[in-house]
Amino acid sequence: MRPCVYLYYAAVSWLIPDEDVTHHSQELKKLIQLHPPDLENVCVTNFDSKHFKDKGFKKLLWDSGLLYPRFSDFSEVKVPLYDESNDQKLRVKRAECGFYPDELCSALFVGKPAAFKIGNFCQKSYQPKALSCIQTSCNCSTLPKTLHFITKPLSEEEGNFSLAYIITIHKELEMFVRLLRAIYMPQNIYCIHIDEKSPRDYKTAVQNIVNCFENIFISSKREHVVYAGFSRLQADINCMRDLVNSKVQWNYVINLCGQDYPLKTNKEIIQYLKSKWNGKNITPGIVQPLHVKHRTEISYREYVHSGVPYVYPAKIRKAQPPHNLTIYFGSAYYILTKDFVQFALSDARAKALLEWSRDTYSPDEHYWVTLNRLPGHYVRDICIYGLGDLQWIIESPHLFANKFEAGRNPLALECLERRLRLKVLRQAQVPIEQHWRLQRRSHFDMQLAV
Repeated sequence: MRPCVYLYYAAVSWLIPDEDVTHHSQELKKLIQLHPPDLENVCVTNFDSKHFKDKGFKKLLWDSGLLYPRFSDFSEVKVPLYDESNDQKLRVKRAECGFYPDELCSALFVGKPAAFKIGNFCQKSYQPKALSCIQTSCNCSTLPKTLHFITKPLSEEEGNFSLAYIITIHKELEMFVRLLRAIYMPQNIYCIHIDEKSPRDYKTAVQNIVNCFENIFISSKREHVVYAGFSRLQADINCMRDLVNSKVQWNYVINLCGQDYPLKTNKEIIQYLKSKWNGKNITPGIVQPLHVKHRTEISYREYVHSGVPYVYPAKIRKAQPPHNLTIYFGSAYYILTKDFVQFALSDARAKALLEWSRDTYSPDEHYWVTLNRLPGHYVRDICIYGLGDLQWIIESPHLFANKFEAGRNPLALECLERRLRLKVLRQAQVPIEQHWRLQRRSHFDMQLAV
């Protein structure tokens, strides 16, 4: 069994005297070279740049996965992060994961296993604190700045190309606010559909935020949304009707749910739409596979049992699709041109397909993709993203990712949020206002500089 490697926090004198730092670092370097460590044989780790000035040594520690956040208030001086053996079960009494530079996010983005493990450990001590203006309403003159919303178009290109967003929400208010501020630009327009069965205080909190922006509004008609039911599709259509009647001359509409998060900046999304699609719709899909044909061949109904809504098959065979349409199957998410939205709301074939889809299972997964094929690969399981997904997420060509739970994986969202805002500000072609920068300190205190 390899020896346990200890790297003491040099600034804490009771751990290791300053005069012993040089000797300690030399011995540690030899030990690392002889026994390349993994997390299981690393006990207490940290790095203090004022003591370890050797860049080569710092790189060695980093490459070895030994550069971690500080742990303090130990039950003993030598305390392993994980059990060294079944006989020795020493544990950290308290882990202070709130003070370290941004190396942890950087390590997660490149997929370092040690960073993944230490990040999960830190999340266990996470005590969520509500964003300002969430639990208590703020004055509209201060709310955009307090929540770090960008309040001016960041380039002429963006200012001349407006996007519309449909966001359907029912829970996790803070996650919704983080999504909204990530995609918000003053030249865009946003329709928010709140599930009619959401708690009253949730609806009120969302309304208080929306009231502070001229280009954000609540859908004029709200649905009691049932998972995989027609009500989910209807919620989008309700917002579309509101959007086509708005004064904003938007180019594309993008639908999201409250637990999505963007992977690209507003500018990158616009440039992608202009260069790759140029007036076409994005509705990925394929001819309906055999194993999902039951979704449209038999009738489904929305039910509520003991307060829980659900969709259940009625065992009644459906008629063939109207106008002899071939049914396609794909994602419920789309990016549609304004012309197509107007077509979907007015064309006789579109209306007939919508009516036929009322008693199908998860009609939003066939309606848009089928409609877009008038004139891939199937995946249904929902994945809740965590730290181990960050590397492929940021390398992905996709514009958005679904889904995130801020309470379960707060560090994953924190890393993505800070990374995205840095990209946004670096791409800006106007002077950066101070409130556009995210707060410097948080529970996961990443000291990032633009």
